[in-house]
Amino acid sequence: MARPGHARSRPSLEEDEDEEAEDPLDAMISRTGCAAQHRELQECMAARQDWRHCQPQVRAFGECMARRQRAEK
Repeated sequence: MARPGHARSRPSLEEDEDEEAEDPLDAMISRTGCAAQHRELQECMAARQDWRHCQPQVRAFGECMARRQRAEK
C-alpha cells in the first residue's frame, strides 16, 4: 500500500515550464522599472560573492526603488 503523499500527481511538463518562465520576485521587480539595476546588482553579487564590494550597485538599486515609492505616493 502506498504511503500518503506518494500518490500525488506530478505537474505536467507545461506547468513546469510556466513555473520556470518567470520568478514572481523578478516579475515584481520588473514592474518597478528597476530591473536593470537589480540585474547589475545580482551580477556583481555573483562575481564578487560579497555585497560590500557591490555598494555602487546596491545604492543604484535602492535609489531606483526609493524613486518608485515616492512616485506612488
